[in-house]
Amino acid sequence: MNTQEQSSHHAAHRPSAVVIGSGIAGMAAAIRLAVQGMEVTVYEKNANPGGKLSVFEQEGYRFDAGPSLFTQPENIEQLFELAGEPIEQYFTYKKCDVSCNYFYENGRQVTAYTGSQKLAAELHEKLGENEQVVTAYLSDSRKLYDDIGSIFLNHSLHKRRTWLHRHVIRALASVKPAYLFGTLNNYNKKKFASAETTQLFNRYATYNGSSPYQAPAMLSLIPHLELNQGTYYPHGGMISIANALHRLAVKKGVKFHFGSNVERIIETEGAARGVVVDGKNILYDIVVSNVDAYFTYQRLLHKPVRAQKVLKQERSSSALIFYWGINRKFDELGLHNIFFSKNYQQEFDTIFNSKKLFGDPTVYINITSKHDTDHAPAGTENWFVMINVPANTGQDWEQLKLQAREAVITKLSRMLQQDITPLIATERILDPVGIEAATASYQGSLYGTSSNSPMAAFFRHANFNRKIRQLYFCGGSVHPGGGIPLCFKSAQIVSGLIKEQLRIKN
Repeated sequence: MNTQEQSSHHAAHRPSAVVIGSGIAGMAAAIRLAVQGMEVTVYEKNANPGGKLSVFEQEGYRFDAGPSLFTQPENIEQLFELAGEPIEQYFTYKKCDVSCNYFYENGRQVTAYTGSQKLAAELHEKLGENEQVVTAYLSDSRKLYDDIGSIFLNHSLHKRRTWLHRHVIRALASVKPAYLFGTLNNYNKKKFASAETTQLFNRYATYNGSSPYQAPAMLSLIPHLELNQGTYYPHGGMISIANALHRLAVKKGVKFHFGSNVERIIETEGAARGVVVDGKNILYDIVVSNVDAYFTYQRLLHKPVRAQKVLKQERSSSALIFYWGINRKFDELGLHNIFFSKNYQQEFDTIFNSKKLFGDPTVYINITSKHDTDHAPAGTENWFVMINVPANTGQDWEQLKLQAREAVITKLSRMLQQDITPLIATERILDPVGIEAATASYQGSLYGTSSNSPMAAFFRHANFNRKIRQLYFCGGSVHPGGGIPLCFKSAQIVSGLIKEQLRIKN
């Protein structure tokens, strides 16, 4: 063992862990492991922490470059509580009264309030829905989340004891076949009177990069997070989540190395023993990969056959994002806004089956300057404009970006009754190729694999590897899935598995 190896292989009484990647899950796992008494080091190829959560400024406009929706603040609060640190000194947020503003091609508009009674009244007034039906739907969504979702999201599905737990047995007995074997669209169509309400609730399939026409009705638990529990805005924008986690991790003694590319995971005798960085072997007791599962096998373990196995699952959708500085204010828009496609089913069919862009895309606009006015010059707004697109399989993205830009501008100009083109003061565009390059998400798929089948959740990669001891996985490409809340959950599962393996008492 050389001096480099010895200096990093700490005394037996204090186990060491390396985390590859500083996305939300990687940092949350690092914090949890540090709190458990481990010596933790994080290697990150980028210059900053956060993974998909990043920020940039351009000509006076500030843009959160990645995820834009903040729900379940208890996930981050729990981390600070666990670490014994006052969260308000690191991170503050506020609750939003409205989850999203919806605009339809037929001229109808809906304000999706957080809170079932208020939302039910709005859907009754605007779309003629029965208020009791709406409140009952959200009550079922809550029950489904509490009975099934919380078990699925908080435990490994790949450990036998999870399935033998009495709570799980009881919960599984309550699952209706329709939740597993019916699609989200069919479930919603049976519940609601109007096509607009069905479309609104179908949209929740996109929260993990899936199609409501293929994904199971089990996804009807997702609206609970937003419409019952509420949506929130982190002061300073989404990047403040990443910054808070980084500061907390450092406070807990986690060492970060930015601009450091892990070349390989050291594996000997069926166990992960450390990593290779800059040609040096650095040994650790535990290795946690916060890198896309595909790239972990392909690049870090040099196991192309195992990497291909990961690809047997359909990839989730990706995104095309236009960051626009808009030279005026739109009072009808809020923090989150959706301009729906006229033909939602055809849009998803085009994305998932044809792997192309749909001519009339659903457009999402996030405007953080509605809450943080310094994110845009006075009298202007910072628009994060996103459409769902297929993962990258070699399409001509330069051509597609031009087509998409024209389609988005035409749609927004028509629906807002204002020509958008002359209002664009500054612009940057991110496509699936750029997403993969920046975040090592294979093919730029935002959520790893899709949930377009009843059993998709069970085929998602586990948080550990049965054949390589001491190797763990966290992040959006593994169980329980993509999106910030689930990344926090994957970190919790991983730290629990490691605690158990090392028989850590605290």
